[in-house]
Amino acid sequence: MSSAKPSLELLRSLTEEHVLRALMDHPRLTRAEIAAVTGISKPTISDGVRRLVDLGLVVDTGEWSTGRGRAGSYHALAPGCGTALVVSITPQGVTAESVDPFGTVVASSDVPLDRSAGAYAVTPALRTALGRVVSGSGRRLRLGVVSAADPVDRDTGRLVHLPDAPFLVGDLDPRAVLASAVEGPVLVDNDVNWAARAEQAAGQAGAAGGSADFVYLYLDEGLGCAVVSDGEVRRGHSGLAGEIAHLVTEGPEGRAVRLTEVFARLGLRRPGSTAVDVEQVRSRFADASDGDPTLGALATAVSGVLEAVTALADPEVVVLGGGWGREAAFVDELRRRSAALPRTVPVVPALVDREPQLSGARAAALEQLRELVVATVRRPDRV
Repeated sequence: MSSAKPSLELLRSLTEEHVLRALMDHPRLTRAEIAAVTGISKPTISDGVRRLVDLGLVVDTGEWSTGRGRAGSYHALAPGCGTALVVSITPQGVTAESVDPFGTVVASSDVPLDRSAGAYAVTPALRTALGRVVSGSGRRLRLGVVSAADPVDRDTGRLVHLPDAPFLVGDLDPRAVLASAVEGPVLVDNDVNWAARAEQAAGQAGAAGGSADFVYLYLDEGLGCAVVSDGEVRRGHSGLAGEIAHLVTEGPEGRAVRLTEVFARLGLRRPGSTAVDVEQVRSRFADASDGDPTLGALATAVSGVLEAVTALADPEVVVLGGGWGREAAFVDELRRRSAALPRTVPVVPALVDREPQLSGARAAALEQLRELVVATVRRPDRV
């Protein structure tokens, strides 16, 4: 019994996909170079390139190869492939970027915010950043990825109010704000989940060492946790998995309190806010050798959180991120205090420390944009 042969259209689309992916990995290639990279014959590649040029996905750059062998014209992805919008909303401000299929930031904008900014301030800031990116890029925005320093409803993408949430910017709906400029879907998630994805994307070079099962504890002005299981960030039914601020743990007086209350009792909150005063925490850590109990008290409190998440998530490793979570003194003290827990796992500081939430969101946006470009040649209604 003979197997069915693939159709001519299927073979053509597969060739075109190989061409596109080759050009995503290289700024420009001749047809001969594409054939060498893909292992597909030169005549087949030439036909595929011609069709992609007709579709507006590939352009002839007008440049010619030099050196030994027959000269050939260079081809590259067309600007019409579009870009992805990446947005980070933090207490410090709104950052927006337009990223092309190579991962290059084509345009960017930073709009500062006051720490007490609410929805009425963040929404205009988001619109301003968006407008600057659109005008600076000049290319279509095909999709969007948003990181927000607040809990995010999984279905609606709206920011969610939780008790004592320090950075709540009101009933902000990023999807609605971006809808006028972004053609396709807009994915919204909280910053801790994106930071965990950044560590995961670092692979063996990251603190998680390429693990598919780890917990990322974010200890900064806000408190958060991301659970990565079987290589996927687990967002929970409504998207609020990992909100650890209200987990019950051991407080400074040895009594059971919620984690967020530990900072209130130690006098480590910013005035008029539930946000943790990171600089003061670091200062107290530095004074630990002089008898300041803050380092031990916070290590004990976080150790209680560690016990809970280890029992529920069964991670291979726990990664510590955030402004004070990565402090060497704290990491060492947490390791010491958690060594007596019924179940212990390695505790390591995060390696991606520069805007990890933006790095994670950018990586996801790039992956989705590339898939969207490639999907163009798979459409049954294509030209």
